[in-house]
Amino acid sequence: MITRRQIVIGLGGIGICPPGCAEPQFGEIDHTLDQAVSRGTLPGFVLIIGDRNRVVHRRVAGWRALEPHREAMTLDTVFDMASLTKPLITAPCVMRLIETGEISLETKIATIFPDFAANQKGDITIGLLLTHYSGLPPDLPLDQNWSGRAEAFARACASPLAAEPSTRFIYSDINYLMLGFIVEKLTGESLDIYARALILNPLSMSKSGFHPQLDRRPSIAPTQYDETGVMLRGVVHDPTARRMNGVAGHAGLFSCAEDLVRYITALLDRRSGRDSSFPLTQETVLAMTRPAQPARQRELRGLGWDIDTHYSTLRGERFPKNSFGHTGFTGPSLWVSPDTESYVLILTNRVHPRGGTSLVALRRLISTQTALALGIG
Repeated sequence: MITRRQIVIGLGGIGICPPGCAEPQFGEIDHTLDQAVSRGTLPGFVLIIGDRNRVVHRRVAGWRALEPHREAMTLDTVFDMASLTKPLITAPCVMRLIETGEISLETKIATIFPDFAANQKGDITIGLLLTHYSGLPPDLPLDQNWSGRAEAFARACASPLAAEPSTRFIYSDINYLMLGFIVEKLTGESLDIYARALILNPLSMSKSGFHPQLDRRPSIAPTQYDETGVMLRGVVHDPTARRMNGVAGHAGLFSCAEDLVRYITALLDRRSGRDSSFPLTQETVLAMTRPAQPARQRELRGLGWDIDTHYSTLRGERFPKNSFGHTGFTGPSLWVSPDTESYVLILTNRVHPRGGTSLVALRRLISTQTALALGIG
């Protein structure tokens, strides 16, 4: 049990549980994750639980690396965030362009990139990309030998549809790959540079970004061996993003617990109308975290965030239906209840060292246990 004034060490003073706040029990959650490490479900983890927009619990256990030699997990470990790049970076960059009036949710992609109209894609809009209702397939084919950002762009523009736009939820990396290109086209800057100026610097997320510096790689959790047998460490795991030199709208962000707590805190402050350094307005943040999918569609997506789809199992059994979150293929996950400003953040490199196992059931259980500990639901 944490004390009433416990400060989460290493989180820069963020997350003091003030006098009078609840003291929920987290032993069951810790045990569940510790057992997962013991079974080899994941190498190690950093767990952060927030309530009333304050960190109330954290746990660090297991191993940052198992190969080529063991390294203990630490609170400041930096992780490949994989698809969490989508809601944390790319979607806010796009929404900023909507705030400034350069585009809207109804803007057709083909008006920005005419080549995108190929294969009956002329009516796909910004909003359909953000919510994964564009009808595009899940990813660019990787069975052919290609590389480079220009080639990725050309292949995305030439991609055929897997479904008619607006009719079916298909989670697609191509959606956010194109959104990243749109940000770059309209700002005249690469996505990583624009995101640092818009998001990372204002939120003091100094350990986050694309292309981690070489001197920081010892603190980065490795993922797995690449096609040549080299362990990926500080190099993006996603094969499409790697072919694009590590900067893409769907993957490429690296981050750590301290920086992510700053992000979540600022997001919730802005959403609730409190003073915040978050770079978007309250109206925009509310729109991003509420259902925004096409009318009459039952799989609910926000503008970047998952809300209630077949991917939402990490919500668990007690987080409310208006909560939101996202996962990353490499292991990290975040789920947030806006009503209570509670969240559960799990950082792990579950693919290390050779692909790993599914965390679907574990995430669901941890979210359920977290909600019970916090009195949610």
